[in-house]
Order: sequence, then C-alpha cells, then structure tokens
Amino acid sequence: MSNKADGVHETWNSRWTFVMAATGSAVGLGNIWKFPYIAGENGGGAFVLIYLICILVLGIPIMMAEVLMGRWGRSSPVHTMYKLVDEIKAPRIWHGIGWMGVVAGVVILSYYSVIAGWAIHYLLQMASGNINGLDGAGSSEMFAEMLGSPRTLIFYHSLFMVMTMFVVIAGVTKGLGRAVRILMPLLMVLLLVLLTFSIRMGDFPAAVNYLFAVNFSSLTGQSILTALGHAFFTLSLGMGAIMVYGAYMPEHAPIGKTVLTVAGLDTLVALVAGLAIFPIVFANEAIVPSEGPGLLFVSLPIAFGNMPGGIIFGFMFFALVTMAAWSSSISLVEPAVAWFVETKKATRLQAGLAFGLICWLLGLGTVFSFGAWEDIRLLGLNFFEFADFLTANIMLPLGGMVMAIFVGWMMNTNTVRDELDIDNDRIFNAWTFVLRYISPIAILWVTLEGLSDIFGWPWLSLLNLFS
Repeated sequence: MSNKADGVHETWNSRWTFVMAATGSAVGLGNIWKFPYIAGENGGGAFVLIYLICILVLGIPIMMAEVLMGRWGRSSPVHTMYKLVDEIKAPRIWHGIGWMGVVAGVVILSYYSVIAGWAIHYLLQMASGNINGLDGAGSSEMFAEMLGSPRTLIFYHSLFMVMTMFVVIAGVTKGLGRAVRILMPLLMVLLLVLLTFSIRMGDFPAAVNYLFAVNFSSLTGQSILTALGHAFFTLSLGMGAIMVYGAYMPEHAPIGKTVLTVAGLDTLVALVAGLAIFPIVFANEAIVPSEGPGLLFVSLPIAFGNMPGGIIFGFMFFALVTMAAWSSSISLVEPAVAWFVETKKATRLQAGLAFGLICWLLGLGTVFSFGAWEDIRLLGLNFFEFADFLTANIMLPLGGMVMAIFVGWMMNTNTVRDELDIDNDRIFNAWTFVLRYISPIAILWVTLEGLSDIFGWPWLSLLNLFS
C-alpha cells in the first residue's frame, strides 16, 4: 500500500478551478505568439498535424503522469520527488526530476517576461493611436526601436514581473485561483471576438488552407523536434508547473478527464489563435506567414493599423496576448516558490520576492541579447535563443521522458492506478504501455533527429545509422 503524502499547501476550491489554472498555465505566449509563427516557418498544415499527434500520443499521457505525481506528493516538485523516491526506495538520481522542473520554469519565465513586456508595450501603442496608418517601414522601425532600447525593455520586463509576483504572493486560492477564474473566461471571449473580426475582415479560406492542408515535403527533423518541443511547452510539461498544480488538486477529481479537458482547451486555443491571426496575414500581400517572431509585433500592427476598426481590435489582440502570458507566468515560478516556502519556512511574500528577483536578473540576459550581447553566441545562438532552445527543445522533452519512465516503470502499479482512479483495464493498460514504451522512445528519437538536423551532427541520427 502507498503512504500517500499529506499536503502542506492549500488546494483548489474545485476541479474546475484546477482545469482553469492548468489551462491558464498551458494557454500563453506559446499559443498566441509562438504557435502561429513556428507553424508558418515549418510549412503550416503538416506541422500542425505532427503537433496534434505529439499532443495526443505524448502530451496527454505524460500530463496525466505529472498530475498524479503532484497530487500524490501534495508539495513542490522537489519535495514530491524526494517523497516518491523514499517511498519506492529508488536511486537518488531521480530527485533530479523535481530540480529540473524548478530550473526550467525559472529560466523560461526570465525570457517569457521580456516577450510579455513587448505585448504590454504594443498594447499601449495601440491605445495611443501610434499604430494608425502604419506602413511596413514604420512598423519595422518601431519594433527595432523597442528592441534597441534596453531602458524600454527593462521597464516592461519589470512591470510584467511585478504583475506575476503580485498574483503568486497572494497564494493558491486568493491569488492563483482567483486570477485564473477571471483571466481565462475573459481570454476566451476576446479570442472569439478576434476570430469573428478575422473572418469578416481577413482572408479566412486562405488561413484554413494554410493551417490544415498537409504537405509532408516541408517537414524536416528540426520541424518535428520543434513540434514536440512546442507540445511540451504549450502544455507546460516537464517544468514542474503541472506537478505543483496537481499538488493543489482536490482529492477525488478524476485525473484522466481533467487532463483531457485541459489539453483539449489548450489545443483549441492554439488553433483558434492561428485562425484569428492568419486571415489578417493573408489579407495583406506585404505580410508573409513565415515572418518569424516578428509576425505579431511587425506584421500584425501594419494590418491592424490599416483596417477599419483595426485599432480597437488590435488593442483587444494585445490585451489577449498580455493576459495569456500573465496566466502562464504565474505557473512557471510557482514550483520554485512552493519549494522555498517548504524548505526555508518562508512566507509566500519572501519566496515570491526572492524568485521574482532571480527571474528579473536572469531576464536581463534576454534584454541585452537584442543589443550589447547580440554577438555573444553559444552553439551559434545568443542568450535568448539559447535559453529558449535549451528549455523548449531539451529540458522539457527530457523532463517529460524521465517522468514517463519513473511513473511507468518505477512507481507501484497499484499506487498509480489508485491515484488515476481508472477502472477500465484496457484504458489503464494502454496508458501504461504508452508511458513505458511509446513516449520515451519517441521523445528520444525525435530529440536526436532534431539535434542532428539543427547542428549537422549525422552521427546522432538513427535514420542515418540504419541507412
């Protein structure tokens, strides 16, 4: 029998609060900023299909594993892993799962906050009317001016960090729970309004064709790795966020149904965001869908500034981006804050200020990546690019892989089954099989192929090995 851990933190008021919190963690810049431009860079429909397969076959089973680990441990990812390792007498190396999640969350938030600051800056630009009638040269100049001003980037980075830590410091129910109950419904309403605007004012058929027409010739090993990394990034897997949110989950809430709801909502938001953005892109011949990170901050302001009612809807769009980033950012630092509260017997105020400062300082590396440090490279990547690549394409998939192995092979089967509360033997056995065999092998293979393709290391490619 399992000695289920006792909780030291509050729990969500209801299962639905957990759904909104986990969806808020999943729905963020990954859906609205990153997904449209990486889909554009990787050929559209074929990439979307691979992304959906990664969500279904790898993301959902691993998300269930991460939630059950969190609810069993009822504490931060670090202490949950200590308790689980002691419970099953596993090697101490497995403690690293918890620590890796905490580190990944802090690193991601450090650059995430800077990008979210861009959204706040453009929100205010929309409100001031500076976007009205903007042409391509003016939009590029505005974006370059923002990136070239460390003072501007630091100001908005600081503002966003204050917004994030304000919610985290307030606690699980009064801070996190209350925030997601307000932010998530508002986010969904704004997204639907923007979708309606895009259908009326943009080239909607072209957007549908672009997102869902499948052309596998456009896929590369790097594309598949990007799809896998984004599936983990957008579901907040492997960074401890879902594990710590699972620690606050009500005792008898069904994990399987809850995770399916969260993954479904997250995927729906990503696709609707694409359908809201690409019609505007295709309605303007000067804008290309593979614009890259500047798609939202260079291309769309041109479109909004030259469309009837565009300024109003542009303001709503950047409000949407800001809220999505805010709902996600609070989950990124929560594992670290929970650990600090448990270990140091600190208050949430002390823990929030400590890790808020750490993330803020680390974020300066991203700020200066667009200026003074632009030429400082590691593996050909600047600080921001390296942090993004390391977390999204290495740490998160690796974290998910070792979680799958730990739950599938190391944890007691009865403990896992009791926590999942799955009565159907076929469903439970299928989930266990995916967790034990499909997930680790697929993640390892895709990661090696992607690294081989990115860095030109053919010896990493299993396809080359057997060709």
